[in-house]
Amino acid sequence: MPDAVPDHFLLRLAPARLRPFVQLARLDRPIGWQLLLLPCWEASALASASLGRPLDLLHLALFFIGAVSMRGAGSTYNDIVDRDIDAKVERTRGRPLASGRASLRAAIVFLVLQCLVGLCVLLSFNGFTIALALASPLIVLIYPFAKRFTSWPQAVLGLAFAYGALLGWTAQAGALAAPAVLLYLAAIFWTIGYDTIYALQDKRDDAIAGVRSTALLFGARVRLAVGALYAASVIAAELAVLTAHLGVAAQIGVLAYAAHLCWQVWRTGPGVEPATALMLFRSNWNAGLLLFAGLAIEALLAA
Repeated sequence: MPDAVPDHFLLRLAPARLRPFVQLARLDRPIGWQLLLLPCWEASALASASLGRPLDLLHLALFFIGAVSMRGAGSTYNDIVDRDIDAKVERTRGRPLASGRASLRAAIVFLVLQCLVGLCVLLSFNGFTIALALASPLIVLIYPFAKRFTSWPQAVLGLAFAYGALLGWTAQAGALAAPAVLLYLAAIFWTIGYDTIYALQDKRDDAIAGVRSTALLFGARVRLAVGALYAASVIAAELAVLTAHLGVAAQIGVLAYAAHLCWQVWRTGPGVEPATALMLFRSNWNAGLLLFAGLAIEALLAA
């Protein structure tokens, strides 16, 4: 696939008959589960720092397993729904279902297995977190269809991908609070911004296929729009830190996160090359890690 990590070790090690499933789960494109994981880790660190507890390493490990499995499940479901559209888009026509390298029945079985792994992870948390998490699949089910009726499918993705910001907090606190909600908002704006950059790769093909996106909606003003979204994310993250009554380390994390997002905006534009758009999109792993690092250090100092 064009946006896969070149010569990814899983594709090299997997038997030929399993490679389509590695691609269905996007395991050769780890940025997906990384971006799903970061709000979970950030919220867990935020809760630890606010409650004066050390980082919960078990929770961080569980969120990692859950992010990989549920990102894979979401991607498999997305490919099932979009298999006809994918066949019309240059970047996606080589996907396993669109190209016929995997059957629909096998993809459905694989989807169920990944969901079962995610369910096992979820059942490791407290009752409130379990109940809260059960609402998120509704958003995931809607997402593949959003591009058909709205120019804001990135916002639907944001609601889903940012959801871990709520779960990371409640897994420790057992209830929602203002810092978690504000971090959720920060992650939503961040997701819309970086997925708009990602969608710049497909503007021509999306227009031909009748697929909508914020990249097409913003057009020549895409740099301004992404800048506004990223600014809203930074403001919400700062408010989350302030309402959690955190200190200097967390503030440095927010500043480093803001600086990285500013660099992305500077490199973004309506004429950006697909390779540059993909590079900027992938760089959000580093942006999110900077924020997480600040919150994690704050938790270590507060424990």
